[in-house]
Amino acid sequence: MAYLFAVLAGLIQGAAEFLPISSSGHLILFHNIFNFQLPDNMLFDVVLHLGTVLALIAVFYKKIWQLIKAWLEGIFHAAKRQGRDWQLSWMIIVGVIPAGLAGYLLGEGLEKSRYAILIVAIALIVVGLLFFVAEKYAKQNKELENIGLWGAVRIGCAQAIALIPGVSRSGITIIAGLGSGLKRSEAAEFSFLLSIPVILGAGLKTFKDALALPGGVTDGGLLLVGFLTAAISGYFAIRFLLKYLSNHSLAVFAWYRIILGLAIFAWLFVRG
Repeated sequence: MAYLFAVLAGLIQGAAEFLPISSSGHLILFHNIFNFQLPDNMLFDVVLHLGTVLALIAVFYKKIWQLIKAWLEGIFHAAKRQGRDWQLSWMIIVGVIPAGLAGYLLGEGLEKSRYAILIVAIALIVVGLLFFVAEKYAKQNKELENIGLWGAVRIGCAQAIALIPGVSRSGITIIAGLGSGLKRSEAAEFSFLLSIPVILGAGLKTFKDALALPGGVTDGGLLLVGFLTAAISGYFAIRFLLKYLSNHSLAVFAWYRIILGLAIFAWLFVRG
């Protein structure tokens, strides 16, 4: 049964990390419903996040290499300090700073709050409504390089808000991207690229903290199952969303979030 729950948790993490429906919110709901806990639960959650990093690298490895190459060439050769990849590399660097600082200073306190499930319900609904607002009023007429460094900072600040469970890292950064005038697919791609260093940095830090706890790893097989499931489901979620947003709005995700948020309120009311 533990392995089945590990697969389910991996599927939830991988899909909901990249679809704009909130992985943290769904995992909190999952833990509340099934009471799935491990002696090394912190380590298990870290492994799931590292699985999603693998998914991102698998999808964007060519782009990642282009950005690293452009940045290094620009650092050492002034003549190379031009072009889309040079600019995009700096946009990612400055965009990562707000979320990195927020994660370091605030951690995951809200996720461990006794009111976490209530926070999730509220955030699901609020961000769902923001999807409708963004779709209605955003111009969506700019390419990524046209929003500049300040646009990247604004999107990075939005990513920091994703520390609130139920918000969704991809969801809130896509909203910020649309608010800056980006097309949906451009906003989604920048959101994913921006999330790589944040998820990786937070994952490695928490991994170090988890290994320092007494007891260590209780079941390496369980961790591997969760990691691989999160990586595989994350890979397909990224591919799907990039293609979907090329021709479709965020409306289906907005309705899903609102309905799920209302369902959580009803469940909490019935449960008392």
